[in-house]
Amino acid sequence: MRIPDGRMVDLPGRGEAFVTDTPGPRPDSPAVVLLHAVGCTGLLTWFPSIEPLARRYRVITMDQRWHGRGIQSDEFSVRDCADDVAALIDELELGAPIVVGFSMGSIIAQRVWRQHPTKVGGLVLCATTDRFRSTIAERGFHTAMGLAMGATRGISRSRTAVRAARSAATALDLKPTDMHDWALAEFRSTSPWAVGQAVADLGRHHSRPWLSRIDVPTAVVVTLKDKVLSPKNQIALARKIPGATVHDIPAGHAACVLESERFVPALLDAVGTVNARRRSPRRLSSA
Repeated sequence: MRIPDGRMVDLPGRGEAFVTDTPGPRPDSPAVVLLHAVGCTGLLTWFPSIEPLARRYRVITMDQRWHGRGIQSDEFSVRDCADDVAALIDELELGAPIVVGFSMGSIIAQRVWRQHPTKVGGLVLCATTDRFRSTIAERGFHTAMGLAMGATRGISRSRTAVRAARSAATALDLKPTDMHDWALAEFRSTSPWAVGQAVADLGRHHSRPWLSRIDVPTAVVVTLKDKVLSPKNQIALARKIPGATVHDIPAGHAACVLESERFVPALLDAVGTVNARRRSPRRLSSA
């Protein structure tokens, strides 16, 4: 399995982020932008999927802010991440690509449509939800995380924390010869404080009031054995989006990597369905 090379891309007025851009089979291959899970990087979440997708599509990954070699800012917010994705779409002249997200990435994908609807040609939401804090356990976890981040925010922006994250990421410039060591380096390139702040902000996400207004072809990949995000909530979200198709798999929340043999075929089917509907003049009315 080949890990694609990447580069730092300047997003005007926002900062620099690490991006991979794998060409498709043709110069005009449809573009797919992949958004990663919390605590991961673009490559760590999506490396099993990039090569299969690239047989039909131009495939782009990016490290979100505070993750890997993503934008370093004073604060983390999902709204800022969505604006970063829109800026990348403009910078790479992608038109209106299919935006695909896994877990945190699916929340960001929802917000890309919400904040920049004309820049999105379709959505694929994997292991997703329309809100957190839907159970007592989730509410307690997110509340505690928010309070903890208030106390550690200064530490999270310390030179030591930033230097450690960037030092680990620098090692990724080398060609990986051992998948385990490479994956560990990717994982360590995001600081624990960054993960904490991201989780706290995700706890404030609530898209239920506007899901029914999503007007682009959408597919939802449901992880039926998910212990992090309720499969019931994943299916309920899909039902709220007009014409959304459901692609379920008997897998857990880390399916994108640990159960890629199940996840990747479902992802390919979901992206293919969205792409076919995007090309149809009947769009959502045919669903």
